[in-house]
Amino acid sequence: MIEIHEADPTSDALCPLIEAHFAHGEAAGPAESNHTMDAQALAAEGIRFWAMFEDGQPVGCGALKALPDGTAEVKSVHIISKVRGRGLARQMMNHLTDEAGIQGVAALVLETGAEHLPEYAAARKLYERLGYSYCGPIFGYEDDPNSAFMRLALEPRK
Repeated sequence: MIEIHEADPTSDALCPLIEAHFAHGEAAGPAESNHTMDAQALAAEGIRFWAMFEDGQPVGCGALKALPDGTAEVKSVHIISKVRGRGLARQMMNHLTDEAGIQGVAALVLETGAEHLPEYAAARKLYERLGYSYCGPIFGYEDDPNSAFMRLALEPRK
């Protein structure tokens, strides 16, 4: 059974998951275009971090970073390789969307690898299927040929 709950990204139990995510970001493209956050950055104020567990073992994560323009940036969505292909990334993205809606966020935005970086093809395809559209650089970023920026408008919740 899959469970998702808010967690401390600096905890010992999550260290291998965060390290795997960070290593993926470092290997996937040029260093100057890597925006992967480490555990300390994910624990900063203004960021909410969730871990995904299966049978008590961490298998994935995701975070939301509040931005001053009323949007939230999706950060650090990662599923460990041995459980990929089961829709867990979609489940985490849906969880983040639900949480953002509860918080009254106007839109979700994200930065991922550009089309010429094959390591990010599955992520881009998932975001497209979830309704994200490509946009210009989001808050805090500059135009980068190695980055793709995407946005999903959210309906206000009562």
